[in-house]
Amino acid sequence: MAKDKAPRRPRAEAPKGFRDYFGAEVTERNAMLATIADVYRAHGFDPLETSAVETVEALGKFLPDVDRPNEGVFAWQDEGGDWLALRYDMTAPLARVAAQFRNDLPAPYRRYTMGPVWRNEKPGPGRFRQFYQCDADTVGAPSVAADAEICGMLADTLEAVGIPRGDYIVRVNNRKVLNGVMEVAGVLDPSDPTKFEAERGTVLRAIDKFDKFGEPGVRALMGAGRMDESGDFTKGAGLTDAQADVVMGFMFAKRDTGAETVARLRELVAGSALGQEGVDELELIAKLLDGQGYGPDRIVIDPSVVRGLGYYTGPVFEAELTFEILDEKGRKRSFGSVAGGGRYDDLVKRFTGQTVPATGVSIGVDRLLAALRAKGRIGGTAQGPVVVTVMDRDRMGDYLAMAATLRRAGVRAEVYLGNPKNFGNQLKYADKRESPVAVIQGTDEAQRGVVQIKDLVLGAQIAAEATVEEWKSQPAQFEVRLDEMVEKVKQILARNEAR
Repeated sequence: MAKDKAPRRPRAEAPKGFRDYFGAEVTERNAMLATIADVYRAHGFDPLETSAVETVEALGKFLPDVDRPNEGVFAWQDEGGDWLALRYDMTAPLARVAAQFRNDLPAPYRRYTMGPVWRNEKPGPGRFRQFYQCDADTVGAPSVAADAEICGMLADTLEAVGIPRGDYIVRVNNRKVLNGVMEVAGVLDPSDPTKFEAERGTVLRAIDKFDKFGEPGVRALMGAGRMDESGDFTKGAGLTDAQADVVMGFMFAKRDTGAETVARLRELVAGSALGQEGVDELELIAKLLDGQGYGPDRIVIDPSVVRGLGYYTGPVFEAELTFEILDEKGRKRSFGSVAGGGRYDDLVKRFTGQTVPATGVSIGVDRLLAALRAKGRIGGTAQGPVVVTVMDRDRMGDYLAMAATLRRAGVRAEVYLGNPKNFGNQLKYADKRESPVAVIQGTDEAQRGVVQIKDLVLGAQIAAEATVEEWKSQPAQFEVRLDEMVEKVKQILARNEAR
């Protein structure tokens, strides 16, 4: 009789599109989130934490990828028959909270939130199905002063996390201006918003692909259509050349100054009340920002910002990092966008039936971290704890007491808890932990009331670079009294920090 096959062991790997984050990555992210939270709090925003799970009904139709199963979200049906899903952004949960607690929350309600979101999208290089977002929103403020505040706060945040002025720019546009342009172009009828709806959708998708297809490709999509290199044909919006000229004029309306840009936009939307309203809002935002000291070196009016125009209802903004990095093929390219947002006055209306003004911004934390690493502003490694080694098993209490003394003094410390028989393995463990210092005390040292302090950072440098004479003049290991241990360890940590 054949023996039953042993069950197959599970593969030790993360699901496709997901990854694990270790020491330095988590530490750097937490530090960045804390810095961002400080800026948000300084502007009067309060934290909000919502569940990672929402009902599919609450998430609505603002989904990222309609070509994927469950419309781009990870969804399942619970025992009661309700469909639930992992949140795909932080805005849909906010809309639900604003509606559910509208009688309890202050108006306007200003909140920030941070955490992972999940998208059931096709993964790729640097594109994961779980990533962190950091949002700040104001709900219940109809004035574009709220939009101006968000733009200024975004600039402050970028500088606070280590992106200096000159390495970023916040660009501001307005959906109402584009709608005015479409009205002038003859593809929007204010008396019948549903008329030309399909054509407008095609135009929006076309201009959103400007960076990918360039002006010829966008013009083709606005007209009869575009055929790609593989021979696939995408039907266009059917605009005439004259109509396409009006829309493209909007895309290229940016001038040397904000005032000149606004003047050009007024020309383009002449005859459209909605378009004029949008230009007025941009002009006011620029004035409010200028009054606070946010000049064109930080925030500019730029009609070429088209991302999210199908979603937002008024001002829309995007933060772009302007410095160059090398891609995987060694080619120089601009780092690109790390944050975006805008006004979305219709989202809460889904729950209440009433229009509730709202505006906000979302920062891509992982992209910001990648940008700082690319510029060498964070190292990708984190200093590990001081390791108290174990020379005598019977004196474990003494070693634990040493570590506790260091921790009470604000020094991160741990006792080696592996097999202490081979002391070399203890030092290898300390190296793998990126430990800056090892504390050593055998029986002889204990009887004399001293410890050996080993500067592991200096020791590595000496081993790699120093001559015998240099090694003798600056030994990496020395003896101190037990009551001097904390002071000497702190001196080494401070010296390492200054390097």
